[in-house]
Amino acid sequence: MTPDAPTWRNWGGTQSATPTRVVHPTDVPQIIDLVRDTAERGGVLKPVGAGHSFSAIAVADDVQVDLSAMRGLVRVDGAAVTVRAGTYLHEMPAILAPYRLAMPNLGDVDRQSVAGATATGTHGTGLRFGGVSTQISAVTLVSGTGDIVTVGPDDPDLAAAALGLGALGVLVEITLACVPEFGLRAVEAPATFDDAVGGFVDRVAETDHHEFFWFPHTACALTRSNTRIGADTRRSGPGRVRRYVDDELLSNKLFGMLCAVGARVPAVVPAVAQLSGRALGARTYTDRSDEVFVSSRGVRFREMEYAVALHEVPDVLREVRAMIDRRRYLVSFPVEVRAAAADDLMLSTATGRPTGYIAVHRYHGDDPADADAYFADVERIMSAHDGRPHWGKMHGLDAAGLRRRYPRFDEFLEVRNRFDPARVFANRYLRRVLGD
Repeated sequence: MTPDAPTWRNWGGTQSATPTRVVHPTDVPQIIDLVRDTAERGGVLKPVGAGHSFSAIAVADDVQVDLSAMRGLVRVDGAAVTVRAGTYLHEMPAILAPYRLAMPNLGDVDRQSVAGATATGTHGTGLRFGGVSTQISAVTLVSGTGDIVTVGPDDPDLAAAALGLGALGVLVEITLACVPEFGLRAVEAPATFDDAVGGFVDRVAETDHHEFFWFPHTACALTRSNTRIGADTRRSGPGRVRRYVDDELLSNKLFGMLCAVGARVPAVVPAVAQLSGRALGARTYTDRSDEVFVSSRGVRFREMEYAVALHEVPDVLREVRAMIDRRRYLVSFPVEVRAAAADDLMLSTATGRPTGYIAVHRYHGDDPADADAYFADVERIMSAHDGRPHWGKMHGLDAAGLRRRYPRFDEFLEVRNRFDPARVFANRYLRRVLGD
């Protein structure tokens, strides 16, 4: 655990920190000692994963704990798979393959650690499927008192620990409820804004996994519908070369160049949006689940995502479109729209209601003041619809505003008081969103 404290920055460039100390533990006793030492001197300790949160949730101004050395499989018991908390999501398919298992659902990015993804409420899409945190059946963590705590499937504290914001302890092992491996039949198709928005609620009810992207300044949208199929179904559709052209050359390299041009010459952004919206055409293919769920994201951006009641999604999107036109924002990145099942996790954005997710982005090279104003205007719309912000993405709410949105907010604080009474894990972000 050699101290080493360079400046840390997250992937999106929205957060940075210079910790007083960076440690790379390789086992649980090292973490116990570190937590107890930090508590004794009244310091603050923050675990960090892959840095894919846009919010300041992982920012460590004191001790930063890098869990990248604590990865890999611990055990398999039927479909219950326990991994070390620093394991990356992109490592999970190889871990699960020998057992012919898969994670039930994934988001479109797999660079995060399992601990980071679940602690922030990462999710995919699919009205019959919850976020990644709902797949957790047990966790083992080191609490703020330096004790090892295992929270099992019958423990009511699991509703807090499965999506704990890093506020309860340092996760060291996570047990996931996996499913038999499966494939997906993916259908991507262009649509109009009106069709994509107006049909969204019905399509997420009818399709295993449905989402769409709308390109501001255009009537263009791209829909994606994935249907679950047998694991042994032969891969079909565009070959690797065609998918490389679509996913890397068009979706990343060309799109990145267009965004860079738009950042330098904002007046061309509507034309860029038109080109981007029309460049991606229809295609159908089948592959194993993780290969379809996950997309390559090579263009850096800043992101805000809010969760609203599913039935409100169409109205909210129309308000966002009207606001962009009225305020004359020039937005080169598409708006992403997804859905998830209701769950009962205390701080899940989908707790208590079927949920629609609306994510807005700005290219990392855009004028920061203009991007901040855009996010603030989007947030005002979302707040008017009782929106809940994604914990790992940009938002400006504090504990008072969040308490009104989360019926189990105070239950979570009670668990936090037991797990971390001295606030060893309370960085500035957690003090803002949970209170002191």
